[in-house]
Amino acid sequence: MPTVLLIRHGENEYTRTQRLAGRLPNAHLNERGLAQAAALADVLRGLPLKAIYSSPLERAMETAQPIAKAHGLRVQKRPGLIETDLGSWQGQSIRKLQRNKEWKLLQEHPSRFRFPGGEWMAEQQGRLVSEIESICATHNPKDLIACVGHADPIKLIIAHYIGMPLDLFQRLGIDTASVSTLVLDKGRAKLTNLNLKPEKMGNKPV
Repeated sequence: MPTVLLIRHGENEYTRTQRLAGRLPNAHLNERGLAQAAALADVLRGLPLKAIYSSPLERAMETAQPIAKAHGLRVQKRPGLIETDLGSWQGQSIRKLQRNKEWKLLQEHPSRFRFPGGEWMAEQQGRLVSEIESICATHNPKDLIACVGHADPIKLIIAHYIGMPLDLFQRLGIDTASVSTLVLDKGRAKLTNLNLKPEKMGNKPV
């Protein structure tokens, strides 16, 4: 199976103001987010990317497009990489939600948590892993591919492949416009980079 670059989208006004965008439309990259996407494209330019996949949401697509252009590729939308279905929490501020007793459950026992009117965390992890497996099945073992998505989904994917219990996945940190590298090989997985930002990558982004 190939090596997978898990890329979080750049900054938008929801991340800047600490609100949960979820699957709301029109959460576009802001000026800083566009600059982050351009910086990612520049840093990754020399890598032999075979394909780039993305969540269909605008902020992910807008992050993926400069990278794809730099490699002469087209962005392939993958609905299975979409952000968490946050249900009624969509659009709300994190500060407000932190006063909700359910927030503590999300942080401490996510395996038992379902967003009100949205996804179970365990259900979401299964969806994401299934999508990664489906994508990887179409590639050769030595291929390098990129998947652009969202913070919690990337953490859930990584947690699965490194054998981290779902209840501990919040210990991982995934910043905007960061790259994490998973090497998937014959039933084994290795996390070789976590949460690398363009300015920290230098000449070794994977």
